[in-house]
Amino acid sequence: MAEDGTDEDASFDDETAKGPTPVGVKLGSTRTILQFYDGDGDLDTVRTLTCLATYEDALTGDERVLYGEQAAQEYPDSVEYMLRSGLPENDDGAELAKKFFSELVNANGLDGDSAVVYAIPTIDNEPGLRNLNRVIEESPVGDALVRSFPESLCGAIPAFGDELEAIDSVFAAINMGSTNLEASAYRHGEQLSPFVSGAVTGNEVDRRIANAVEEETQGRVNIDLTTAREYKEEHADFDDFEAFTDVIQQPGGGSHEFTIERSVMEPLDDYLDDAVDEVANNFLAQLANDHMKPYQLALSKPIVLTGGMACIPGIVEEFETRLSEELDRDVECIAADRPDLAPAEGARRIAERLAK
Repeated sequence: MAEDGTDEDASFDDETAKGPTPVGVKLGSTRTILQFYDGDGDLDTVRTLTCLATYEDALTGDERVLYGEQAAQEYPDSVEYMLRSGLPENDDGAELAKKFFSELVNANGLDGDSAVVYAIPTIDNEPGLRNLNRVIEESPVGDALVRSFPESLCGAIPAFGDELEAIDSVFAAINMGSTNLEASAYRHGEQLSPFVSGAVTGNEVDRRIANAVEEETQGRVNIDLTTAREYKEEHADFDDFEAFTDVIQQPGGGSHEFTIERSVMEPLDDYLDDAVDEVANNFLAQLANDHMKPYQLALSKPIVLTGGMACIPGIVEEFETRLSEELDRDVECIAADRPDLAPAEGARRIAERLAK
């Protein structure tokens, strides 16, 4: 797999290539993932920041649009992250998301003759879900088909195998995302006892890291949430964390070098304890109460971790250990090789099946 997530060895079989192009989509609060087959039949995965910036063309006066990393780097003061809460909350947010998504699909050469499956969060927000559907429905893709499936189901598909084995299974999935902790059991694709907590999130970890850095440096260093997220993504490791140094420019000139030893892993340690508590004492307790037999079957199978937080090295094994201790029974946890890309990959596999 290439650095951007592209599976360079995968190719689209000739029979399927005659029909609509299957496209998997995950429109995330921080990052958006597309997975599709390009014109040469090679599998392509695109991963970009979910943000948009506009500017006026200096020559013509026309509005120009930038998205993703380029928008964030070139217009940091005006760039808009329109899905910070996980969904487009109003008409303005939906229009921004539609503009962002259209720019993204056009830049990657996707046409209307496609079957689009997109992953949706497990959240009780019907207006937001309708807005998200409108973003996809009114985009330049999806003329053949547009369907949505739960993100944790889509994200679990690559963890179970190379096909759609997850659809034929009974299992539980935990989506460790930026805006929510989500959990669901699945019985042959049917969602059981969906659970959502906004108290245990990747975004909250970023805030705690920023506060911890200020405390660890005795107030000499203040970082923004973007830098805190970068520290988490680049340095967090439950297996082998190593202290690291960074440098900031000081007001009036000069620089200050500082070392981070505790400020990344201590917030993540607290996050994992909170996540285990929510899963064991709220989600699984409710699942047992609502569906005892599926609960027993789900715990006898691997629990799938999905979402960006599941990318942190060692977190799957540590979650397994702590959940086993909390439940006083052995459980197994698994994740896809790339949990951040897994929802789009699972959605693309579903789209491929539906497009046949």
